Amino acid sequence: MAAESADLVILGGGSGGYACALRASQLGKSVILIDRDKLGGTCLHRGCIPTKALLHAAEVADSARESEAFGVRATLDGIDMPKVNAYRDQVVGRLYKGLQGLVKSRNVHMVEGTGRLVGPNAVQVGDTIYTGTTVVLATGSYARTLPGLEIGGRIMTSDQALELDYVPKSVIVLGGGVIGVEFASIWRSFGAEVTVVEALPHLVPNEDEACSKALERAFRKRGITLSLGVRFASATQNADGVQVGLEDGTTLQADLLLVAVGRGPSTAGMGFDEQGITMDRGWVLVDDRLRTNLPNVYAVGDITPGLQLAHRGFQQGIFVAEEIAGLNPEVIPDINIPRVTYCEPEVASVGLTEAQAREQYGEAVTVYEYNLGGNGKSQILATTGFIKLVQRTDGPVVGVHMVGSRVGEQIGEAQLIVNWEANPQDVASLIHAHPTQNEAMGEAHLALAGKPLHAHA
Repeated sequence: MAAESADLVILGGGSGGYACALRASQLGKSVILIDRDKLGGTCLHRGCIPTKALLHAAEVADSARESEAFGVRATLDGIDMPKVNAYRDQVVGRLYKGLQGLVKSRNVHMVEGTGRLVGPNAVQVGDTIYTGTTVVLATGSYARTLPGLEIGGRIMTSDQALELDYVPKSVIVLGGGVIGVEFASIWRSFGAEVTVVEALPHLVPNEDEACSKALERAFRKRGITLSLGVRFASATQNADGVQVGLEDGTTLQADLLLVAVGRGPSTAGMGFDEQGITMDRGWVLVDDRLRTNLPNVYAVGDITPGLQLAHRGFQQGIFVAEEIAGLNPEVIPDINIPRVTYCEPEVASVGLTEAQAREQYGEAVTVYEYNLGGNGKSQILATTGFIKLVQRTDGPVVGVHMVGSRVGEQIGEAQLIVNWEANPQDVASLIHAHPTQNEAMGEAHLALAGKPLHAHA
C-alpha cells in the first residue's frame, strides 16, 4: 500500500476544508486535501451559489412582472428553465474553475476519492494512506428527510429541486426554515402555487419573532399559502401529483413535495466512530477551539453542532489553520455569526434576538425598530420592512435583525457593530451615505442614541 504524508491532511473540500487548506498553505504548511466530490462542496455546487443564482432570476422575473408600477412597459412571457439553469451553471462553473486554479497555485495536493479515517492521523483513499501531523475533518452535510418519507419521483430534497428543467404548477414545501422559504420564494416568483408547511408556529423559527411575522405577512401578500404549527403526517404520490396529510386532518395536493427539514452531518461510514472520536447522533463534538477528543484531530463546518452556514465553515477552516500555526485566533461564538435568508423579502440578523437578550439580561434590554418607510432608497425599491436593534440597556448593541429587499447587504456593518460591542452613540456618529438603504442602519442607531431624525422617538 502506498503512503504519503504532510503537515495537514484535510478530509473534505467544501467551504471549511478548502479554506483550511489555503490558509495553512499560506502559513507554510504542506497540505493534502481529499474530497470524493467536486472542490467547493455543497455550497458551490448544490447550495448557496446555485440557489442564489435562481433567486436572482426570480428577482428579474418579479421586476418584469411589476414593471408597469415604475412606468416601464415590459411583459413576462414565461420562465425558460433550461436557460435559467444554464445561467446558474455558468456562474457555478466560473467559480469552480477559479477555485481549482487557486488551490493549485497554493501547492495544495488535491486527492479525488472517498477517504476514510483509518488511524488517529491517517486517511485512506483507495490503496494509499495519507498521514498528517494534523488531521482536519470537514466532510459536510446532506439533505435530510423524515422517517418513512422516501425521496424519489415527485418527492424531493433541494438536491433534486435544483435540477428541475421546468416550473411546477404547484408545490408543497415541507419546512419553513432557510432552505424551505428560499425555494418557496423562487417558485412563487416563477409562477407556481406554493404552500409552506412548518411544524413550529413561525417561518424561519430561529430568527427574531418580529422578523418571522414580517416574512409571513410578506409571503401571504405574495400569495404563498402558509400552514404553521401543524405537523406533517403522511405523503403519497401518483401520476397526477403528491398528496400530503397533516396531523390536523388536512390533506394538501400539488405537483411536487420539497422536503426541506434541515441537513444532517455526513459522517456515516467514514471511520470516525471506529477511531474513537466522540460523536452525538452523527455530529462530531469539538471544544471551543474545534479540537476533537483525539490529539491533533480537528473538525470544522456542518459536521460540528451549530449553525450550518458556509461562511461559518469557511471561518472555522481559517481558524484551525491559524490555531495549528500557533497564531491563537479569536473564537467567534455562533450567535455572533451573520445569518441571511435570501428569499423576497430578505431576512438578515446577527447577535441575540429580543427573546434571547431578555433571557440573558432580564429587564435590562432596550429594543428599537426603524421602519424602512422612512428610508429613501427603500422607497425607491418599493420595499417594506425594518431594522430592529436589541441593546443591553445603557450598553452595547447585542443584536441586529432586518427584513426587506436586499437587507442582506447590510449585514457586514451589523456584524461589526455586534462583534465590536458598539454602543448606539458610537454608530450614530458615523456617516451613512445618502441615499442608500445603509442609512437605515445609521437612523436606527441615532434613534436608540436618543436623537432620532427620520424616525419617531
